[in-house]
Amino acid sequence: MNRKPPSSGSVTLEDVARVAGVSRATVSRVINGSTTVDPAMRRLVEDAVAATDYVPNRAARSLVTRRTDSIALVVSEAEQRNVADPFLGRMFTDPFFGRMVTGVMEVIRPRGVQLVLMLVDDADSRTHLVSYLRQGHVDGVVLISGHAADPLPGLLAEAAVPAVLSGRPGQPTTISFVEADQRAGTVLAVEHLVAAGRRRIATLTGPLDMPSAQERLAGFRQAMAAHGLEEAGMVEGDFTQAGGAAAMRRLLEQSPELDAVFIASDLMALGAVPVLNRAGRRIPEDVALVGFDDSSAALACDPQLTTVRQPLEEMAARMAQLLLQQIMEPAEPLQSVVFQPTLVVRGSA
Repeated sequence: MNRKPPSSGSVTLEDVARVAGVSRATVSRVINGSTTVDPAMRRLVEDAVAATDYVPNRAARSLVTRRTDSIALVVSEAEQRNVADPFLGRMFTDPFFGRMVTGVMEVIRPRGVQLVLMLVDDADSRTHLVSYLRQGHVDGVVLISGHAADPLPGLLAEAAVPAVLSGRPGQPTTISFVEADQRAGTVLAVEHLVAAGRRRIATLTGPLDMPSAQERLAGFRQAMAAHGLEEAGMVEGDFTQAGGAAAMRRLLEQSPELDAVFIASDLMALGAVPVLNRAGRRIPEDVALVGFDDSSAALACDPQLTTVRQPLEEMAARMAQLLLQQIMEPAEPLQSVVFQPTLVVRGSA
């Protein structure tokens, strides 16, 4: 980029194109959020926009593109749940949601796309949401829905709303999705515990109406069977800190001889650690722990938690990229992307 920016007057797309040394059509595609522009070309255009102080006329652009330059992050929760905490309160205290928002914002903010947060937890709110989306108030949806029976992914597909789902859908649905390989991550956890000499290994699961919790339990049993080991106990939790504490109390009553626990979320592990401490179980000398997520809760544990990392920020960013691509090019086929988890070893195992 070696051309001088215009010195006065209203800056146009042609001015930006001249400064960037690209075509007007390329500038238009970058400004309108196309995901098909070469990254080097995109940087040239973005630098030229900054150099010329170009400000897009969003009202005029909306008339041409019929887009709102906004997407919704929809969090869909089960109507009946075992958790006493209010849905909204849990959403803002669980590290999972903050990491998802961070990943989405990294993609949409440079493109001038706004994020609308919407919460859905019953039939009425689902109906209102689908009506809102049909009216074109946002261009598409990043959907966080973990329960297998949730009808919302199917409703969005029927309504032909551009959408990308976090996690594999619990029922056959024509929707793009991004997930981590839950089963493979749990196998990593069990392999680490077995390599450390643990043989009486138990697990605290997530809610078993959620595909992610089902896959983590399946991975646990698969890895245990591969080593000829029987599980030392299993208690269903709810992916919350309080739920992790309650589940660990039940697990100790059920399986006092355990020497390791795979806990299906870091937040549950954070609740489980004080229960083990009060029971006189040293971590990791008496009981080794491995969690899942690699969230801030893992660092808050004492000792810090060995855990399976699923790269939530990168996954959320990929969801946003797929959604923008779907909005720009609705005829493109739907996609699924699977990230591979890794094990982060710390002091608990």
